[in-house]
Amino acid sequence: MVSNMKDLWLTGTVLKPRGLKGELKVLPVTDFPDRFLSRTEYFAGRQPETAVPVAVTGAKLAGGFAWLFFEGIRCREKAQDMAGMHLYIEEKECAPRQENRAWLHELEGMKVFGCDGVEVGVVNAILPMPAHEVYEVRTGSGTVLIPAIDEFIAEISLEGGYMVIPRFDEFL
Repeated sequence: MVSNMKDLWLTGTVLKPRGLKGELKVLPVTDFPDRFLSRTEYFAGRQPETAVPVAVTGAKLAGGFAWLFFEGIRCREKAQDMAGMHLYIEEKECAPRQENRAWLHELEGMKVFGCDGVEVGVVNAILPMPAHEVYEVRTGSGTVLIPAIDEFIAEISLEGGYMVIPRFDEFL
């Protein structure tokens, strides 16, 4: 069964296998990493539209990562095939959005405006980095990376589908 893309939300990215028995190192992409300990199923795939269900047989958290075992993945070679895949959950499994917060999928596709109110691009992706996320903004001439911190983001309107980055020119 391949699930509908609109129903799936990114919750983690499989980085690499560890050991010989199929354990996988996963980078959580969530404000609730503890949920990796109780979830029994994810949808795994390189894109949401190709994701398929995978059952969790073991989970732990350590060092800012989730360490997972999946049913049918019992050796390093099979685990290696999962490296780079994303883990998704269905919308109904998500915790309610906290006030003054946004889900990543709500930010992707947002229009980006500079200090003069002119549209400068569109948020293409949100990239996890050690210190904070970074917005990847697609412009007419390429891609610009903007730190997702209050110092650079003046406004985000989920209802309007836009964000304002007054100092956008500093990143060109």
